[in-house]
Amino acid sequence: MARLRDPQGGCPWDLAQDFSSIAPYTVEEAYEVADAIDRGDLDDLRDELGDLLLQVVFHAQMAQEQGAFDFGDVVASISGKMLRRHPHVFGDAHAADAGAVVADWERIKQQERADAGDTDPSALAGIARGLPEWQRALKLQKRAARTGFDWPDAAPVLDKLREEADEVQAEFAAAAAGGEARLEEEIGDLLFVCANLARHAEVDVGSALRRANLKFERRFRAMEALAAARGQSLPALDLVQQEALWQAVKRDEQDSP
Repeated sequence: MARLRDPQGGCPWDLAQDFSSIAPYTVEEAYEVADAIDRGDLDDLRDELGDLLLQVVFHAQMAQEQGAFDFGDVVASISGKMLRRHPHVFGDAHAADAGAVVADWERIKQQERADAGDTDPSALAGIARGLPEWQRALKLQKRAARTGFDWPDAAPVLDKLREEADEVQAEFAAAAAGGEARLEEEIGDLLFVCANLARHAEVDVGSALRRANLKFERRFRAMEALAAARGQSLPALDLVQQEALWQAVKRDEQDSP
């Protein structure tokens, strides 16, 4: 990476990058790691972890060029954090179970923030704004739940989901009537409650949405293939005909062993 970033004979593309331009690639590579895990492809996981490691190296190289820190400092930082936050392994503390480990982790994390001069007293302090919004929604909800501000189970969350869906429907009606609609706000509320429902169901939102995307892609491609096999073009069919293909594909999936 140092050679790629060398102004004398380095790569023009790599030299043109900065932290902001590389950040989207870092996020993308993390998702590709998750995808390889989801598919159970360990060969691909090896390659994707290498791509993700390259992102760390890239950021560290740019920081080193600015005299801020280098790759060794990154490793030392995470090593120190693991030592501090596992006193039951590297110290004399005792943790009865995984729940106690998480509680200790959060307690130590809060103390670290206080020691660093972070005076934000909120239970929501320290939740990064750069997270994917669905992930940030989950973190906000989990933090709030630690204070007791949480639904007792999934039933009232489902009631809230129906309420939010009704409010979205009302905003669509307002828009159709020429009124000022708050669709973005109400759809955001609906998605926030969906994330909360997944949390209560102990379902990973990212995994659930990823599976839904894969299912849609699989079925849509099957629709295209079925239309082609019948000598038809999918865009040339009306919605009723397309829906009939969709239902045929679903039936084929259900009938498959």
